[in-house]
Amino acid sequence: MSLSSLALPAQVEQQEETEEALLEQLVEGNIGDLDPSDFHDRLQYYLTRPLDLNKASERDFVDFVFLTPLQISNIIKHRNISGNYLSVLELQTVEGMDLQTAEMLAPFVTVSSTAGIPVDRWRQLLKEGRHELTLRFGRVLEKQHGYHVKDKRRAHYLGDPNRYMLRYRFNYNDRLRLSFNAEKDAGEAFFRHGQKWGFDHYGISLYAKPLGVLREFVIGDFIMQTGQGLVLWNGLSFGKGAMMTTSARQGVGFRSHTAMNEHHYLRGGAARLAVGNIAFTPFVSWRRLTGNVDRGQLPPIISSISTSGLHRTPTEIRNRRSVNQFMTGLDVTYQYRRLKLGLTGVYTQFDGVLTRSDHPRYRYAFQGDRLVNIALNYQYTYRNVYLFGESAHEWNRGWATINGIIASLHPKISAFFNYRNYKRDYYAFFAQALGESSEVSNEKGFYGGMSYRLDRKLEWVTYADLFTFPWLRYRVDIPSSGADILSQLTFHWYKRGKLSVRYRYRVKQENRGGDAVQPAVVGVLRNQVRVHFQYKLSPSWEIRSRAEVVSYLKESQEDYGGLFFQDVFYRLRQGRLSVNSRIALFSTQSYDARLYAYENDIPPASSFPMYNGKGWRSYMNIHFRLSKEIALWLRYSMTHYTGVEQVGSGLDRSEGNKRSDVKLQMRLQW
Repeated sequence: MSLSSLALPAQVEQQEETEEALLEQLVEGNIGDLDPSDFHDRLQYYLTRPLDLNKASERDFVDFVFLTPLQISNIIKHRNISGNYLSVLELQTVEGMDLQTAEMLAPFVTVSSTAGIPVDRWRQLLKEGRHELTLRFGRVLEKQHGYHVKDKRRAHYLGDPNRYMLRYRFNYNDRLRLSFNAEKDAGEAFFRHGQKWGFDHYGISLYAKPLGVLREFVIGDFIMQTGQGLVLWNGLSFGKGAMMTTSARQGVGFRSHTAMNEHHYLRGGAARLAVGNIAFTPFVSWRRLTGNVDRGQLPPIISSISTSGLHRTPTEIRNRRSVNQFMTGLDVTYQYRRLKLGLTGVYTQFDGVLTRSDHPRYRYAFQGDRLVNIALNYQYTYRNVYLFGESAHEWNRGWATINGIIASLHPKISAFFNYRNYKRDYYAFFAQALGESSEVSNEKGFYGGMSYRLDRKLEWVTYADLFTFPWLRYRVDIPSSGADILSQLTFHWYKRGKLSVRYRYRVKQENRGGDAVQPAVVGVLRNQVRVHFQYKLSPSWEIRSRAEVVSYLKESQEDYGGLFFQDVFYRLRQGRLSVNSRIALFSTQSYDARLYAYENDIPPASSFPMYNGKGWRSYMNIHFRLSKEIALWLRYSMTHYTGVEQVGSGLDRSEGNKRSDVKLQMRLQW
């Protein structure tokens, strides 16, 4: 058996831990509904085809979001000064690179210099390219109300409770990639009730890297990520959290959309052309979105646009593909040494007028059938200081800006600071930027923190975010403010485990309860304490434990919540079999005291269940590799609630006090 095959289980384990650490920040940022498949696929690719440290550019390292921009710059600088890397272990000597980060990066990079096969040799391309076919089935085992409504005039699910997914991937040396997705959600019809083509969602994309002026292009479904996300950012966007690297974003331009998310992507084509230090990226997209449209008026009135991707009921089917959206734009980037400037322009048009309700909080919200956004972004590295920012303007309306700095103050101390100001009348359809709110609008804030690594064993991370909302918000009828403070201390056992203790304090303002004559707000406090422990008992066995408590205080009402879970992992050293399971106990006094926790799932999926009420939850994942080409996964999860007779609400409701789910997946690679 080769050395690489022996190392594979440990590499997969490192990939899983890296994903878990990053994806948990999605929960903390309240954007856990996004599909992390794109992120998983990129890590999975580099696990099997590591990035060559002696050939990679700064752009290639952007996929590793756990690296700071300074660390990426120093990796390239070290190569330019000291010559080619001789070993991956040399990463530990890079300025500003701590041991934990170097170990996190190591499975995804190499120092080999194997030449690629020319793209025009099609027979060798098909022979050397990597194919992957994934089939998945899942369903909730309890009988849910929506499937058994007898009166068809009432809301009901048109399909069965089964979930199906089909994915195909082809990748040749990361120069030619083909992606095909097909998915049916629970409750959606399959080859009937308006779904004559079977699956509810199909997606396909072709990505290539030619030679010469045309550096890369994509046709089909793709995502765009520019600047800091003030104008255009599809896919995952990591927010505030214990990793300071996520305080700054590095827009990669475009890439194929390989996830199953049915909203946060574009459909059309994009290309990147480079001449000297300047790169031009034109793109165009035309999509039919799900929304509520009244075409009895001229022009048609669009009262809402759905982002769920669900088409289960007659109403959801009627709203499916009812809104036409056209987008086109151009991103121009200039790079000279450590300075990078970008200019982005985006034009968006709908086939109707997007309207809002008459509530005062929507007074400055966008309404219309078209909008134009322009933005200027910058990145500059000077010694151990990284400056970044973006300023954007919605034509004839508001503007938004975000600016920050990351600095290595000492080999053991790093710090960051960020200022943002999103005007109440600014809007961009696909904007996703760092902030307290999910919308890039009506927010101003100062966000800063530091990371201190005492030695290889001890790390302390802390941040504070002070923010204000200049205009009204949901459940807040006057301008308001708040704060978010986090501090985490982590002790590492070298390659064995870690113990972390975290405290998080959050305060916001909400409307006072009761029937107040004049709008008035009160402070809402949320205190959260978490203790997390994980340890490798042996090369095959690992345990992870977590205890977390939260208190929620509004006026005189204080509610508490608690969560404890125990994870057990078992992996055969040859990598043929791996099993992990969890038992979790939870108790919360109200929905406001709810808790979330990342769960290991069948890749590339991830789970972020909400723990609310009282009861216990358990799951088990089994992964078995039949051969080098074929792998199987099985997952069973169940939540048991105490003191309830029904689980869920509306069409999702089921009788009894438990909810269970099963998934089965097969993957073929050749």
